[in-house]
Amino acid sequence: MSSLPIVSITRRETFSSCHRLHSPFLNDEDNKKLYGKCNNPNGHGHNYVVLVTVKGPVDPQTGMVMNVHDLKQFMQKAIMEPLDHKNLDQDVPYFKAVVSTTENLAIFIWDQLQKVMDKPQLLHEVKILETEKNHVVYRGGNTYTRKKCNTSNLHTNHHDVSSDSD
Repeated sequence: MSSLPIVSITRRETFSSCHRLHSPFLNDEDNKKLYGKCNNPNGHGHNYVVLVTVKGPVDPQTGMVMNVHDLKQFMQKAIMEPLDHKNLDQDVPYFKAVVSTTENLAIFIWDQLQKVMDKPQLLHEVKILETEKNHVVYRGGNTYTRKKCNTSNLHTNHHDVSSDSD
């Protein structure tokens, strides 16, 4: 049996959503210091660009890794329906307990795609362009063991920029 060539296919979609970067583990002052203008109580919006890449062998019978029409349908269910023209923090249950950073958005999209795809093992990458300057890439797997949040250190660990400040 001969080996099959491995090819990647990427499909692009855009959606608009708003959110507020605000951690329930921080007080209002610390949230403002950490997230800056992205902590605006009224939120702010983005026109996100999402690139979903699948990767796998080219089927000798179909000539495809995946039918692009199927990928379009999976992205419609996993991305467009739950996220487009929504307030992430108020309309998407996942973000009730998770800060709506672009990193967490990429993880959410990955997980949603895994649920709807016929062959989730083909999912290779979710890339989100939050702004022209800020991009996030998630390829699943590779997790770190999280330590329990030590709230006594929250007042000393500040960063003055956020991932979506531009």
